Amino acid sequence: MTDYDSQAELSRSRRRFIAGMGVAGIVTGANLLVGCGGSSNSNASSNQDVQILSAAATAEALATVMYDNIIKSTLYTSGIGTNANDQAYLVAGREQEAIHYATLTAAGGTALALTFYFPVGMFSTAHGTQNVQTTVNTLITLEDAFIAAYLIAINEFSQTSSKVLAGQILGVESEHRALGRVIASDLGLSTVTGLSGSPESVQSPQHAVNNIAYERTFATTGPQLQTINDVVKLLGPFVTAPTAGAAGAFDPTPYSFNTTSNYYLTETPTVTLDVTTPVS
Repeated sequence: MTDYDSQAELSRSRRRFIAGMGVAGIVTGANLLVGCGGSSNSNASSNQDVQILSAAATAEALATVMYDNIIKSTLYTSGIGTNANDQAYLVAGREQEAIHYATLTAAGGTALALTFYFPVGMFSTAHGTQNVQTTVNTLITLEDAFIAAYLIAINEFSQTSSKVLAGQILGVESEHRALGRVIASDLGLSTVTGLSGSPESVQSPQHAVNNIAYERTFATTGPQLQTINDVVKLLGPFVTAPTAGAAGAFDPTPYSFNTTSNYYLTETPTVTLDVTTPVS
């Protein structure tokens, strides 16, 4: 964790996420994770591999915390409470992200942060559709960033085994992005807005922006994600506490990753199973 050089740049970073999620406001902060550099050279050093693993472990901890708090929110019980499949998707998502985190840390990565911040209303249905849209857009935005990160990792890892691992995790993150669109449709939303900043129809493939043929690194459009360092910078708003007393789109409430061994695999939420719910 290092002091970020420019308050203005952090504000711009938040605005990029806010624009993608359709949330109004600007939030400033003091710190941002940096230092996970990258290159386009596939013969990256062992040190570079550790940096990538650490950045990925941070992303997986963030994802686990996101899914965990969606499950523990009113959205889970009252928003999608009547849809057993959606509950199962979210619980499975939390479990998968926790397994990814454990795998990456066992491989040598160390999470750069374990406390995270989310947009206002992320875990509430107090304002109905508005907050539900924020929740789903945030999920899609983060999954977009994770997919891009693993595409970059496949190119930059020096070890074949690490490249294979990145590819395996990328496949799961791609499933999460697709399931997020399914959940949005079940919630009655017509579009989701991810990292591109352009709304996509939940009824794929009816919208040109809905990229169902190839996953994206966002190398030339929208946020410039070409190295792991770019991804880490883009995730900055989620790991930097909003300035005390400042009005903005990110809530100052901290949400921490539970480091208790196997917590997210043993603390199982209730899922209302029905005959259509996949159980294996």
